[in-house]
Amino acid sequence: MPPFYLTLAAKLKTDIMSYDYSGYGLSGGTANEANLYTDIRAAYKALKEKFNYEDRQIILYGQSIGTVPTIDLASSPMGQNVAACVLHSPLLSGIRVIVPNAKKTSNCFDPFPSIDKVGKISSNVLVIHGTEDEVIDFTHGLQIYDLAMKTVDPLWVEGAGHNDIEYYPVYLQRLNKLMAELKVEYDSYEAQTAEQTSSDDEPPKTPGTSSGLKDLKRRVTPHKIRKNKR
Repeated sequence: MPPFYLTLAAKLKTDIMSYDYSGYGLSGGTANEANLYTDIRAAYKALKEKFNYEDRQIILYGQSIGTVPTIDLASSPMGQNVAACVLHSPLLSGIRVIVPNAKKTSNCFDPFPSIDKVGKISSNVLVIHGTEDEVIDFTHGLQIYDLAMKTVDPLWVEGAGHNDIEYYPVYLQRLNKLMAELKVEYDSYEAQTAEQTSSDDEPPKTPGTSSGLKDLKRRVTPHKIRKNKR
């Protein structure tokens, strides 16, 4: 694994799994759009079946063209329950990188149509983009953010290009904030699940009686309200 990922994992206090697309790095096969989608599903399946991670413990992260399979998986039934989806310098579609003002295109000649999929993601979406991106214009990030159904505060890095966002302190700060936000959400979910299990196991109460401490605990248990972007 590249040293950057080892450092990032240590600073975020989390595990990171990375992989090479077909035809790149140490992976065999052919580099094409279909294999992008196959590859991420294989990695996701390994996380769940081999390493025993739950959906709510998984954050999908894609950068540049890597946002294409990330969005595809997160918008599908297979990946709809992940904790979050981070889109770092995302693109709307292949043709729109070349022709930024394209209004409507056909999938037949427009590869990587994330513009048609991002609105179907039901998990939290964090969009990160540099305002001076020289490869994928900043407007792509803005539109991806507007199209997403459920977003957290985006990170627009003033003055950053396509390959240097990681060098800005706000990058790590925003990821740490996301991890903290998701931990609160995950802990709340676990508490509610435990409470529901306890309630299901509790024998029926006799009319006029009270479960005392358990009723009090139920009243004061905090619940996090998920608020979608207006």
